[in-house]
Amino acid sequence: MHPDNTPSTVRPEAGLTEEEAATEARRIIADAYRPTTYRDDAPVPTHGTTPPVVQPGRPPMSQGATDASVLMLTGGATVSMVGLTAAVLMYVSQYADPVVCGLVFGAPTALVLALARLAKKAKPAPDVHQHYTGPVYQDRRNVHTRTTGVWAKTNNRH
Repeated sequence: MHPDNTPSTVRPEAGLTEEEAATEARRIIADAYRPTTYRDDAPVPTHGTTPPVVQPGRPPMSQGATDASVLMLTGGATVSMVGLTAAVLMYVSQYADPVVCGLVFGAPTALVLALARLAKKAKPAPDVHQHYTGPVYQDRRNVHTRTTGVWAKTNNRH
């Protein structure tokens, strides 16, 4: 590819003196520790047209989104702990049946889900009061719709 007699770009006699090397090292170290960000810690005005600044950490979001995020993180941690406990139990016992472990560790989860669904359905139905003035006509016909063809054509019949 390249011949062995390619001229070098660095002269062998060229080098830094001890003083130049020390100065260059101090410059490189100073550049490495130079701050790359700046945060203004001046007091925030109580009112004005200054827009809010996004702070480090979790991004700003609604209270509902924050609650859902925390709920998902908690659920993930709980599932991880239960799964890890089951895995350790099966490994330590060396003869634990995975189906039995799944039933034992899955039963509390199923129970909690069933109780949550039961509590959700246990709410009383809201009372609906409809007040009309004038004559009222109630139509209780069922409409059967059939759409066919490449270009949709809907035929309604009563």
